[in-house]
Amino acid sequence: MELTGTVIALLPEVSGQGKNGTWRKQEFILEIPSQYPKKVCIALWGDKIDQANLKVNETVTASIDVESREYNSRWYTEVKAWKLDKGGSSSNNASSASSGNSSLPPVTTFTEDESDDLPF
Repeated sequence: MELTGTVIALLPEVSGQGKNGTWRKQEFILEIPSQYPKKVCIALWGDKIDQANLKVNETVTASIDVESREYNSRWYTEVKAWKLDKGGSSSNNASSASSGNSSLPPVTTFTEDESDDLPF
């Protein structure tokens, strides 16, 4: 699943020690534009924090997984990002542009001579 929106807040990075070693997590709030904008808290884990290098007011597309787990008869849900494409850098980064815009139709450009051949 993918969500596209604007980063409106970066929460502080949290780290700790688990059975598999040290872990790091940073959450950010993504505002999804619509008639009634929605805010989603998304978590980045480990090295993805450094790779993303997020800033407030950046437009990003987050590829996410939603996961729930039970602890003491209560359910907790987390939205985890496994890939981020920044809106402003996709034209500079060929791999982001090809993967992030694969659902868009190809752009057709016309020269002046071709545009005069319209049937109406």
